[in-house]
Formats: sequence, C-alpha cells, structure tokens
Amino acid sequence: MGLTVLEIEVGNPANPEVTEKIEFLIDSGAIYSVVPTPVLAKLGIKPLAQQEFRLADGTKIVRQKGVALFKYGDRVGGADVIFGEAGDSTLLGAFTLEALGLSLDPLRRELKPLPMILAPFNSASKIRASI
Repeated sequence: MGLTVLEIEVGNPANPEVTEKIEFLIDSGAIYSVVPTPVLAKLGIKPLAQQEFRLADGTKIVRQKGVALFKYGDRVGGADVIFGEAGDSTLLGAFTLEALGLSLDPLRRELKPLPMILAPFNSASKIRASI
C-alpha cells in the first residue's frame, strides 16, 4: 500500500491571509494533524491545551494542542492541530480531512469529496416530537 502525501496551506484563523505551505503525510487513522511547532509559532498559533498520546511501543508522550486553519484548493476548514516536536511526523489527520470536506479512498490512496448532508429543520422537529 502506498503513502499519500499532499501539500496544504496552514494558517492562523485570526489572520487567514497569511499561510505556510506544508507537505503532509495523509493518515486517516490519525485523529489530529501534526504541524512542526516552529511553523505554528511563526503563524502566531498558540497552544490552548495539552494532550497525552500513546506511541506504538506503549510510551506515553504529551504534546501541545491548538487550532489552525487549513486550505486545499478552494476548500477551507479549521481543526485542532498538534504542535509537533523533533522526531514527530507531519501528519494530516481525520479531523482536518473532515473539516476540508474530504475523505481518503483507502484503495486508490486518493482524496475524495465527502457527501455534505444537512437535515432540514422540519425533519429534526418531527424526530423530537416523536420521542
């Protein structure tokens, strides 16, 4: 199975005109995207929290987490981002893919548009009324 690599722009939601192009490994099995800390710092993105992760060997690590803007072509979305440290891979995770309205076709290793569905207000009212 091949790897899917993609160049995507990352920016600060508070200043969306300024972005950095980054080459990401697409990992639909990862929840969060990981961007090197120096890139996020340059964009003025600040950590909001810490998150604990477990590595494949069982080791626990802690990383800073914030929010970033992601742009791919005409698609724009905001998602949580992990502040990558030395040795961390630059990954594009599932939350970011969904924020961009994309999914990864696991057989072709290509990005596909997600079907965007909104339930009409009337349907939600009928569901609540029947409960």
